Amino acid sequence: MNSIDFRESIKGNEPPSESSDQLKALWYDAKGDWKKAHEIIQDIDDKNASWIHAYLHRKEGDTGNADYWYSRAGKRRPSMALENEWEELVASFI
Repeated sequence: MNSIDFRESIKGNEPPSESSDQLKALWYDAKGDWKKAHEIIQDIDDKNASWIHAYLHRKEGDTGNADYWYSRAGKRRPSMALENEWEELVASFI
């Protein structure tokens, strides 16, 4: 699967079966289901999940919480548009 295939899969009803939990969270986020995306990612304790967790809280508008999770991911809150960060995240996990 590549980034284009993943983006196309968002037209469907389920994330691709071979998707990691990180990609599933991003898939549900793209579908507008922030809660499901957060449920998937919130209990995974690694830097990759922390980055997605940070992105989700940034999208939610909770910058304090987002900054905490960016820190856990070893990153700083980006100034790029959320859509661009989503694309960067997907590319990182494909």
